[in-house]
Amino acid sequence: MTSAKIHILKTYKWLTGLFGKSLVISTTAIIVIALVASIAAFTFLNTAAPRTLTISSGQAGSSFQRYAERYQKILAKEGVTLKILPSEGSSDNLHRLADPKTRVDIGFVLDGETENKKYDSLMSLGSVNYQPLMVFYTGKPLQLISEFKGKHINIGPEGSGTNNLALEIFKANGIEPGKDTRLDQTDLDDPSNDLHSGRIDAVFLMGDSTDINVTRKLLHDKRAHLFNFVQADGYVRRIKTLHKLWLPRGAIDLGDDIPANDVELIGPTVQLVARESLHPALSDLLLEATREVHGTAGLFRKRGEFPAQYEGEFRSSPDANRYYASGKSFLYRTFPFWLASLIARLLAVLVPLVLVLVPLVKIAPAIYRWRFSSRIYRWYRVLLELERDAFKPDVSPERREVLLRQLDHIEKSVNRITIPAPFGDLFYGLRGHINIVRNTLKSDSVTAGVFALNPADTNTKQK
Repeated sequence: MTSAKIHILKTYKWLTGLFGKSLVISTTAIIVIALVASIAAFTFLNTAAPRTLTISSGQAGSSFQRYAERYQKILAKEGVTLKILPSEGSSDNLHRLADPKTRVDIGFVLDGETENKKYDSLMSLGSVNYQPLMVFYTGKPLQLISEFKGKHINIGPEGSGTNNLALEIFKANGIEPGKDTRLDQTDLDDPSNDLHSGRIDAVFLMGDSTDINVTRKLLHDKRAHLFNFVQADGYVRRIKTLHKLWLPRGAIDLGDDIPANDVELIGPTVQLVARESLHPALSDLLLEATREVHGTAGLFRKRGEFPAQYEGEFRSSPDANRYYASGKSFLYRTFPFWLASLIARLLAVLVPLVLVLVPLVKIAPAIYRWRFSSRIYRWYRVLLELERDAFKPDVSPERREVLLRQLDHIEKSVNRITIPAPFGDLFYGLRGHINIVRNTLKSDSVTAGVFALNPADTNTKQK
């Protein structure tokens, strides 16, 4: 036998001699069970932040796609992989997020996409940018959208935010698509050529489904007009999800003076929408990424304006609310993401165990003492009843012999009790009282007034 095993056996014998075998075994069992439960919980509980996310973005070259690519690089520094899933645009993103069968965690959705429907399983992490609507057309300058009635207009593919917003604007202007106005819902590779060839008279564009290079080409095309929403204030009042935006003269190109005049535009904000199952740590990481990407000044936004919590169509994420109020949580603010995730996972397992084990540890000594004390006190009750029977005035010698035999049985039973050292005083006190009762029974001095065992003392001990 090795010295280590000998040392363990000696320690075990010392503990059992000091506290009793049952306490040592019980304590060891509690510790082992707690460790096993902790390991199992640590292994199986879904407390760790995932290392992979999937975002539904937009078409290739669109602003949504470019946002997602920038998020991807930022999250990669923290060891999180962001998978980008291209889409037709905002409406397509919303449908994917709402469909539990689609493996998508987050997506860009324009304000106004829900059409007053409730999406209880989705929540907003906040608005990240404005999305201006740009309308390009050829021919004589137009002042009102109602002047497009009867023309051939491209409004982008179904599933895009451009398509949905264009239909809402037509409805507000009394334009009935298919009756007096022809709509083209295809994805045009080069709207500039289609405008100049006369295939279409106007095109509605937004960044969720349009390559930025397409928009730049049209802005530099002197034959195409950028529609000025002179009724921008009216649109904002009528359609609550829209904002009035301003494109100053020369903001696109100072040298070529593009645009040649100040232009008023309208557009919704872009929300970063997530499923409610999104891990809080990933929510913080995403909002940090949006702050880095969208926090600077841009063509239509001020420095620090985004990300922001605007009242929208989705309920606000509680984790986002906490982030906007106080920033990242302590762990993820103090430690690297991987380490903070590990600590958070450990805390999620250990804290509940501690809350359960601490009360048990506090009451364990009381239960322990009660277990062994009860072994002694129950024989005191038997002894007290025998003594009362023995001290009756009319007890006969034959009855006394029977009582002595009962007392011998009590003594043998008591001697078989295994008692730890801390309870030795109770054990030896009981044996002493048994001898007192025996000596009294054997003596000739048994009378009704003599008591070998004081009931008051016994009651006191029992208490």
